[in-house]
Amino acid sequence: MLIFVGLGLYDLDDISIKGLRAIEQADTIFLESYTSILMGANPDLMRELYKKPIIILKRQDVEQYPEPILTAAKSGNVVFLTGGDPMVSTTHADLRIRAKEQDIQTKIIHGSSIVSAVCGLSGLQNYRFGKSCSIPYPAKNWFPKTPLDTILSNIQQNLHTTVYLDIQENRFMTVHEGIDLLEKLMEGSSDTIPLYVGIARAGSDNPIVAAGSSTQLKHIDFGPPLHILVIPGTLHEIEEEYLKIFAGYEP
Repeated sequence: MLIFVGLGLYDLDDISIKGLRAIEQADTIFLESYTSILMGANPDLMRELYKKPIIILKRQDVEQYPEPILTAAKSGNVVFLTGGDPMVSTTHADLRIRAKEQDIQTKIIHGSSIVSAVCGLSGLQNYRFGKSCSIPYPAKNWFPKTPLDTILSNIQQNLHTTVYLDIQENRFMTVHEGIDLLEKLMEGSSDTIPLYVGIARAGSDNPIVAAGSSTQLKHIDFGPPLHILVIPGTLHEIEEEYLKIFAGYEP
């Protein structure tokens, strides 16, 4: 059996009791380390708590070479740990499909997700979100405009946009870096983004949430990762009031 277990948002206390029971009964435990990371924990702390070995997986291990995961799941109980909720990432859905094609039984134990945490922390209503997007760090001769296109399309439809910021092995994109990259993409055009919401360390005891213009947010110290951006559409009066109270928004 292959059991997908969500670890939640920030530290080892976020996992569900169901998830802990699955780990206790697991023969093999894998930890996916590329879509999200628990900044309040690390693999060594997990091994100490769970008292079991944990195999760390990179993107290629899941997307290109999943055979060790599937082989282990054919003969024993395999737990596949992910930050947040397991099925927010399409790469995990693909792994579940592959398991099904090989007659491997699967199960999902959900965890708290940034998808819902963004709504709770910002007060932006969940049914008003459009398509989300990700901002990657630019590479040589590669600086995709797709994130900006998604944001502007949502704004035109009066929808909010969740903007995921790049996570790499040795660096984590900040709110400030995300805003800077969007502004570079808008250079030479009449496009504007009037309001940003920056969120840092969702799920921790002291998350930071701040709303304002790009200039205003550049003066906010969001502190350590993980960070995420939200670009709102036109605010409902309750959303505006919530941002004023909990995110320092000054229209």
